[in-house]
Amino acid sequence: MSGQSQAGFTPTGTIATAADRRRVVFATVVGTTVEWYDFFIYATAVGLVFGQLFFEPLGANSALIAFATVGVSFLFRPLGAFLAGHFGDKLGRKTVLMWTLILMGAATALIGLLPTYQTIGVTAPILLVLLRIIQGISAGGEWGGAVLMAVEHAPRTKRGIFGASPQIGVPLGLLLASGVMALMTAIAPGDQFAEWGWRVPFLLSVVLILVGYYVRRKVEESPVFTELAARKEKARMPIVQLFRKHALLVIIAAFVFAGNNAVGYMTTGGYIQGYATNPEGPIGLERGPVLWAVAGSAVTWLLTTLLAGWICDRIGRRPTYIIGWVLQLIGVFALFPLVNTGQIGLLFAGLALLTIGLGFTYGPQAALYTELFPASIRFSGVSISYAIGAIAGGAFAPTIATAIVQATGSTQAVTWYLAGMTVLGLIATLLLRDRSGIPLGPDHEDEQSVSPIRGLAKA
Repeated sequence: MSGQSQAGFTPTGTIATAADRRRVVFATVVGTTVEWYDFFIYATAVGLVFGQLFFEPLGANSALIAFATVGVSFLFRPLGAFLAGHFGDKLGRKTVLMWTLILMGAATALIGLLPTYQTIGVTAPILLVLLRIIQGISAGGEWGGAVLMAVEHAPRTKRGIFGASPQIGVPLGLLLASGVMALMTAIAPGDQFAEWGWRVPFLLSVVLILVGYYVRRKVEESPVFTELAARKEKARMPIVQLFRKHALLVIIAAFVFAGNNAVGYMTTGGYIQGYATNPEGPIGLERGPVLWAVAGSAVTWLLTTLLAGWICDRIGRRPTYIIGWVLQLIGVFALFPLVNTGQIGLLFAGLALLTIGLGFTYGPQAALYTELFPASIRFSGVSISYAIGAIAGGAFAPTIATAIVQATGSTQAVTWYLAGMTVLGLIATLLLRDRSGIPLGPDHEDEQSVSPIRGLAKA
């Protein structure tokens, strides 16, 4: 038997109990939440204080350069994806996930200990960027492993909702990062936040990493990889095979994610936080209320991500995505008109509305990606598609938005940029067939290797 059945059998013939699956879901949620908390507190800090603390001599351009450091890490996600894909397809999903967690946590804690430009000069931003690069390598390897652990353990008819478990780590990480930052603005108000308050959320990462490591250690390896290892059918050069046979699929899958990621990074990349709290900008709101509004929108994002995972198990990945792109486009056009009112309640309404579409274009992604690629190169395919999509989408979205507003004095062009990325994601989705329920195990490599790109028979 290959692929998990509704009865709960794994490809190797053992029974995956409900307790086993709960453990996997819990571990993927905890692990990805910790990873994305680490990733997002950096972006939040960039929007609030890093421009003045690490890039002070650049004056008016300090915010622009600070946001560019958010994007720099994305350029190294493919390296993390290549490494994780190679070792994940050869050594297993679990091993890779343990190392990505440790790498991310160490980099985050060290950022919390960095001296600022005023103390050590140009060495400060150099070290900051190097640690951000390490975060990018870790993030590039994390997502693919977490997704495959969740979906490859899932019953055939519940891959969407199981796959949504690592997906909710993003809104949970944003909720946690925004909540902790908001709390610190109250504990260390005004200049105290810039002096030491921002450091506490970074240092707290040490505790979260220990918790995540403990939870992940107790999870069994993915049953699909276990069978590949037992049969000695692991790909010798998985990345080479991926690009030789599935290069076009990787690109199309990447643009599916790019359409979501560019829009999502308006908050996860720290742009809205910086735009709304800039004392020299058109709004000039207090940090605390804006951070709480972002945290509140993370809750709506979480709920709609789970809902989309559940719905895509019933109507398919592709129809759920199409609904999501329409909802996301509505949210994009509503965002800045609501944010620019300068009223915190309407700012929250704009963010919450945006997250409905974001949830519907993010919840099905784990199941969609897992079902696109053959078992022997699946970790490589999922991770690299994700990393390329992150570069094309969210990597420099905050930087682009900042540059557009500086050049035009208006957010209207930002709206059209985000709308264009949404339409690009829709087009990429329409190019793919729905493969909901396709067997995932190595017995079905031939079926899995048939191209899911519409109009192509073979990869």
